[in-house]
Amino acid sequence: MPEIILHEVGLRDGLQIEKAIVPTAQKIAWVQALDAAGVDMVQAGSFVHQQKVPQMADTDDLFRHFQDPANRPAKARLTALVLNEKGLDRGFACGVTYFCMGVSASDTHSRKNTGMSTAEATERIIAMGRRALEAGADVQVSVQSAFGCGFEGPIPEARVLDLARRFHDAGLRQISLADTAGHATPDQVERLFTAVQAIDPSIECACHLHNTYGMGLANAYAALRAGVKYFEAAFGGLGGCPFTKITGGNVCTEDLVHMLQRMGYRPDVKLDALVDLARAVGAFLGRDLTGALVKTGPIPRFETTT
Repeated sequence: MPEIILHEVGLRDGLQIEKAIVPTAQKIAWVQALDAAGVDMVQAGSFVHQQKVPQMADTDDLFRHFQDPANRPAKARLTALVLNEKGLDRGFACGVTYFCMGVSASDTHSRKNTGMSTAEATERIIAMGRRALEAGADVQVSVQSAFGCGFEGPIPEARVLDLARRFHDAGLRQISLADTAGHATPDQVERLFTAVQAIDPSIECACHLHNTYGMGLANAYAALRAGVKYFEAAFGGLGGCPFTKITGGNVCTEDLVHMLQRMGYRPDVKLDALVDLARAVGAFLGRDLTGALVKTGPIPRFETTT
């Protein structure tokens, strides 16, 4: 049975595009609920400009809260997104031990998202990643817009693999491919992840998939077939990059877990608790979320007889 690590990104990627500002106390309660449900990792926020992404303004406070041993999650490891050196410094200052950072394979998306070209961002992210590793932190680096871009269209696979090789050669071995625009197809996902792992079997691959065009779960299954270890998803299917042309939510955490459990994987995760949380988040935001299970609930488990 493959090792599957669930990385919940709803508090970061899910909330960054929302108009409502979620109070810090509410975010803390949601992290605690995710931890109790058995999620492995929680991306609690991002160290970005507070005026550009006001929903992330309390990220420093969140990490300081959970740095206290009395508040530390029982199982879930907290991660944070950083885009530049200042964000990395802020993360170090409040005790972050797992950093996520990335480079867009689309130069247009890179400039809109970070103000840097792909070439400039690559040099800076590699330097940041190596610095974080030297400080004893874990690092995941991603190739964003790896499967297509709303501005540029198809992205050459050679460009994606070149970025993955550069990460690998710099000693960064946890590599994510992100379907930022939601353009991926299952055959493309399986092919690209297989090619990344062919660079070096020791690379640990992660997938960050969006459901913009309804292919999220199919692409997650393709990633599973390709040996991907880390699966990023957001409760209720929330999320989307505010700097893409057409924004679509992430693969829905509870829907992904439901699919995995129907296949015999991750029975330890409390699916009902995830569904309850997604419904609570929807109630807080005052609207229906896009996930399936928030509407239907999971398929009942029937006892079989012989």
